[in-house]
Amino acid sequence: MTTMTDTALAEFKMPDVGEGLTEAEILKWYVAVGDTVTDGQVVCEVETAKAAVELPIPFNGVVRELRFPEGTTVDVGQVIIAVDVSGGADASAAPEQVAVPEPVQETVQAAEPEAAAPEGRKPVLVGYGVAEASTKRRARKPAATEAPAATEAPAAPAADPAPAVPAPQSPSLNGHDGDRPLAKPPVRKLAKDLGVDLATVTPSGPDGVITREDVHAAVAPAPQPVVTEAPAPTSAPTPVAAPAPVVSGDAARETRIPVKGVRKVTAQAMVESAFTAPHVTEFVTVDVTRTMKLVEELKQDKAFEGLRVNPLLLISKALLVAIRRNPDINAAWDEANQEIVQKHYVNLGIAAATPRGLIVPNIKDAHAKTLPELAEALGELVGTARTGKTSPAAMQGGTVTITNVGVFGVDTGTPILNPGESAILAVGAIKLQPWVHKGKVKPRQVTTLALSFDHRLVDGELGSKVLADVAAILEQPKRLMTWA
Repeated sequence: MTTMTDTALAEFKMPDVGEGLTEAEILKWYVAVGDTVTDGQVVCEVETAKAAVELPIPFNGVVRELRFPEGTTVDVGQVIIAVDVSGGADASAAPEQVAVPEPVQETVQAAEPEAAAPEGRKPVLVGYGVAEASTKRRARKPAATEAPAATEAPAAPAADPAPAVPAPQSPSLNGHDGDRPLAKPPVRKLAKDLGVDLATVTPSGPDGVITREDVHAAVAPAPQPVVTEAPAPTSAPTPVAAPAPVVSGDAARETRIPVKGVRKVTAQAMVESAFTAPHVTEFVTVDVTRTMKLVEELKQDKAFEGLRVNPLLLISKALLVAIRRNPDINAAWDEANQEIVQKHYVNLGIAAATPRGLIVPNIKDAHAKTLPELAEALGELVGTARTGKTSPAAMQGGTVTITNVGVFGVDTGTPILNPGESAILAVGAIKLQPWVHKGKVKPRQVTTLALSFDHRLVDGELGSKVLADVAAILEQPKRLMTWA
């Protein structure tokens, strides 16, 4: 992901840090212009649609340019940092160059104009782990969006993209002579996304290869002749680039927040799930007093010393036992092949709310773990998510999920399936309620469970059996032994 220039500048390009992802947002720079970097040193943190990832640089040298400020969304393959690897110490590059990329301002979220940015957001894991397809490319401003212009003097880039536009005015002189235009697959995809015919693009790359810059330049002239379309590119990005409210009065009445990263992918996944898989949700209210007592006993057990023991641990184990008793619920729908894929393993997803959105890391092969092993895995999952270090792989391949809405004081809900999964269990708040126990009304620890499932895979009988089994185990936790 690096290129060398004639002036001994090594350029580090945004890598594909996920599986086929096309873009990432720069969350925080750990270096500034003039800093010395070494091979393997982490220079920035980026956010993809699936996770926050730290990027190490693969060479030694002195930072000469940071092509994009924090908060900018950058296409995979774009140069994000240039480093002088010649061993010189010329620090002529001005820090102000960090704020150059005006062309991508619609994806900048509260970016500061100086390289020495204030305290950035705390790295927190983001991403959505069950989406199989790569994210769709977000719309770009029709002005030239590539950053190489940032290598010029700091005052130039804001005005450079417009003069550069006329280059494609002679589309017939693209050097293809009727042959198939030369372009790499990512560039072809970009052209397809932007509706650009590569045959009309003037190539600027070596041997007549069309580059990303050429594609973006080809779409830039489109709004120019149409006066009515000119305001669109400038007005829409305004609230995105500056989250501060844009109002006409003397007080802020609205705040616009750009939808990107994990929130964007989560929204897309939920819409896909809700309108693709026919959902059915069933509910049961259960007395979990004995389970709560067992939780307190396990906390004192030496086998769980140093481990996190809470109701979620036993609820997770109860669901795993219910799946073992009703294995047909652990499946997926293969739309392409019109097949039901039964899975003989359980990757148990645990939905977690973070400042940047919902993530669902999963415990691999949870079905094979003992109760202490499950407790350890849950503790690691939660701890990793809180520090923002969960990897994209940890959020992929889930089969069923638990979402604990009870931590917010909510009694229950109708959870939406994660795409590719057959069931999701929502756990409500556990509260003292009047309950008929042994013929008398007594205060008991009670909760409500809700199980949503894909009715293409799971009929009412199977879904009811699974939910009833989970409830029965939580009511009489000794069934963890007799049914296991």
